[in-house]
Amino acid sequence: MDARATEMEDTGTSWVRSNRTRFFIVAGVVVLGLAFMIWATFGENTRYFLTVSEFNSRTEIQDGQMVRVSGKLVEGTFNRGEKSTLSQFQLTDKDGDQSGAEMLLAQYEGVLPDLFFNPHSEIILEGSYGADGVFQTSEILVKCPSKYVDLEEQQYEQPQYGVSG
Repeated sequence: MDARATEMEDTGTSWVRSNRTRFFIVAGVVVLGLAFMIWATFGENTRYFLTVSEFNSRTEIQDGQMVRVSGKLVEGTFNRGEKSTLSQFQLTDKDGDQSGAEMLLAQYEGVLPDLFFNPHSEIILEGSYGADGVFQTSEILVKCPSKYVDLEEQQYEQPQYGVSG
């Protein structure tokens, strides 16, 4: 009986050890899966943006790497052909005056956000710098202006951004 009891105890103990081992393996896989999902999610959203002057001074990121650039639209530089969604424009630093300030020539294919032409809006372009010297924009984000200006007042104060053919 002693041999049989010992054998039953060994079988019961190994069964408990087997279940415990399975639990730790499954728990480890779940924890690693969750950690990877969190890393993948936040890794994409933690892309910081540069100002136009910071972007122009960094030649190492001007090789097709995806980056975000922040600035404001330079008056009179917006150009889009008639019946086209391809736009070309220039950005300058948000706080910089436009005389002698650093500028970035950008291109975007698509519909522009509503506040794009507001002179108080901050524009964030996401894309890459092409070999042709033009920033190829894949996405445009427009931060709401902190200063509210009535649309009618704005029309009298600011010259219109024209659409040229």
